[in-house]
Amino acid sequence: MAVGARTADYREPDLNRLGAEALDDATDDEGAAAFETRTAAVEAALHGRRLDQALVVLAPEFSRSHLQHLIDARHVRLDGMPAGTASRRVRAGQQLSLELVPTAESRAYTPQAMPLAVLYEDEHLLVLDKPAGLVVHPAPGHWSGTLLNGLLARHAAAASLPRAGIVHRLDKDTSGVMMVGKTLPAVTALVRDIAARAVHRRYLALAHGVVAEASCTIEAPIGRDPRVRVRMAVVPVAAGGRTARTDVARVAVREGQDRGDAVSALRCTLHTGRTHQIRVHLASCGHPLVADALYGGRPALGMLRQALHASVLQLAHPVTRAALVFECPPPADFAAAWAQVLDGCA
Repeated sequence: MAVGARTADYREPDLNRLGAEALDDATDDEGAAAFETRTAAVEAALHGRRLDQALVVLAPEFSRSHLQHLIDARHVRLDGMPAGTASRRVRAGQQLSLELVPTAESRAYTPQAMPLAVLYEDEHLLVLDKPAGLVVHPAPGHWSGTLLNGLLARHAAAASLPRAGIVHRLDKDTSGVMMVGKTLPAVTALVRDIAARAVHRRYLALAHGVVAEASCTIEAPIGRDPRVRVRMAVVPVAAGGRTARTDVARVAVREGQDRGDAVSALRCTLHTGRTHQIRVHLASCGHPLVADALYGGRPALGMLRQALHASVLQLAHPVTRAALVFECPPPADFAAAWAQVLDGCA
């Protein structure tokens, strides 16, 4: 059979159905054994062409980038042997075999059972204590084992909701309380309440240095850092920054051998929910979070991940509109570091 006459019709899942954001192609070999294998003989018209170009004819529904990943992962064979590199030239008549391993993001929206620390749950709303280290939503490098995967396994209705009901996120290494909608009316109401700033979120944070003021408000727009794309930064609105406001209250200060070793324990209240907001605002004032390497923090007091914990969530129930308040104690690493600051405060 010539390249172009496929043995089966393959379609990737419609990610838009789940409200997923656009995601880059990637490959994950886990579970590949069950995938379709497509075979064909290289046509004369493709003689001397690159292997990845021949594969585009055999499997046009995949991106060339993904096909190159499959070659590197040994999912492509020529005459029964691993094909080698994407730049290899093919010959007319060679038997080309391709294991149709889906892109990793097409498998991101699959149920994966996981333990969740549930603080509250009814038919419309789920409130949980997210542990540090758990990614909330699939993204490049984290296509499985996310909270979204766990929600899809927890209740069937999640598959019909945008992002499985996730209406806000905590960073991977931030712990604490977060909410999830379980029905479309609940998701809609929660999104509207967040936009109207009717949902109140308070955090505990440990920051380097002595925060001089007992309380202050940081108002500075936040946008993508133009020099380092994985970071956010204080960026003028005219350059794409979005308004952001954080209230900061100093709880205690632990002096070190010199001023650079001091750590301040803070309570932070969000009035907006920009990406990395507390981390960016404090770093912009010269007080990066302890162990937040992305924004200039260093490990201290036993903390090896950013010292940020979502401690209080206050909202109206999305359907009944009853007032709800949830408090979530910090995990052991943060609690121990926090106690050291309070015990050694100035």
